[in-house]
Amino acid sequence: MGLKEEFEEHAEKVQKLTTSPSNEDLLILYGLFKQAKFGPVNTSRPGMFNMKERAKWDAWKAVEAKSTDEAMSDYITKVKQLLEAATAST
Repeated sequence: MGLKEEFEEHAEKVQKLTTSPSNEDLLILYGLFKQAKFGPVNTSRPGMFNMKERAKWDAWKAVEAKSTDEAMSDYITKVKQLLEAATAST
């Protein structure tokens, strides 16, 4: 299985987690996912009154130096960690 296929598989698996990840983990996943799918940030930073979108934008901006393959690999690793933590807590 190639990296792209594994990335897509883990993108589906993360939606089936029985426990919701922390906001910090969700932002990490969001940033890595956007970087893997779309590359560096291509929009302007949301205004300060739109805190949720601003946090998501900041998470994406934080990983914009990563290549597509690095972002996919890091995303897969993070999903695996979350899956292991969910399994350990049940």
